[in-house]
Amino acid sequence: MNQLRLDPLSGRWVAVSTDRIARTAAFLPRIELPAENRDECPFCPGNEGETPPALETYGSEGSWLVRVVPNRYPAFEGSQPFVVDHRGPVFTEAPASGIHEVLVFSPDHELSWGDFSDEQCVLVMSAIRDRVEEHQSTPGLRYSQVIVNSGREAGASLEHPHGQLLGIPFVPRELVDEQGSFTRFAGGCLLCTATASEERAGYRLVHATPTAVTFAPFWSGTPYELLIVPRNHEPHLHHAGPADLAGVSMAVRTSLAALKANLGDVAYNVVFHAAPYRAGAPYHWHVHILPKLTTRAGFELGTGVYINVVAPERAAVELSTAIAQMAQAPADVAS
Repeated sequence: MNQLRLDPLSGRWVAVSTDRIARTAAFLPRIELPAENRDECPFCPGNEGETPPALETYGSEGSWLVRVVPNRYPAFEGSQPFVVDHRGPVFTEAPASGIHEVLVFSPDHELSWGDFSDEQCVLVMSAIRDRVEEHQSTPGLRYSQVIVNSGREAGASLEHPHGQLLGIPFVPRELVDEQGSFTRFAGGCLLCTATASEERAGYRLVHATPTAVTFAPFWSGTPYELLIVPRNHEPHLHHAGPADLAGVSMAVRTSLAALKANLGDVAYNVVFHAAPYRAGAPYHWHVHILPKLTTRAGFELGTGVYINVVAPERAAVELSTAIAQMAQAPADVAS
């Protein structure tokens, strides 16, 4: 039976329409990126001169394991103050000042987050935390957005595993909406409550550890959408403790490995949400994992209402089963 479900984070309705998965080619095939010559990949070791000088490097014995560099084609750059200019009744603009960085997750061209060792998981989250702390101290910036685009459908232009970190001078609407949802929720923390409810019910629980809980949200707007919530309540990612950062990073790894085991090499986005630097309102930092299996069509674009053809209850069963199978079989990735 088709249902409408309310997303309490965004305030938007989602249509769960499982009958539509029976249509031919319900899921999009992954589009291959152009083949890259490793000698020309700007993120491979030996090609460091192809990027701007590194802002941070992580590793030991002279070999980097994680590298942070300025984005060569930044969407936000410069230090102009965020001054809004009204050029007419409906024409409003401001400088796109800010910081746009690339986090090269590994020297290994083939390694994705789903393949990381524990050490690599810790290093990647340490780099993210350190850069957000640096952004917070930069005058004029109000929010940092961490993203991972894997696959052309998800917006990637290079295969080498990397993420992006943008420090911007305003708080985006998505975060404003989420902040408002936390403020209006009368039962304590919205995500602490959601996490506890999902663990009790078990229907949509994918994976749980002492530090983080992964579930397919009741309000999932896309097939196999996942939400990762650290158990410790903390609004700001860069204030989270080392164990929580490591636990969330390993939960991302486990989730991506389960998606690959269940669906194959699909494109995906990973989006980190944390409170703006100086926000005092209630919030709980978290991670969205969004596989790119379908495309938004006219109804979604016209209404903002997503249509999900895979019920989150089904997605949770498939992915938790994949994780259990990975735990039983010899593998490079620990679950």
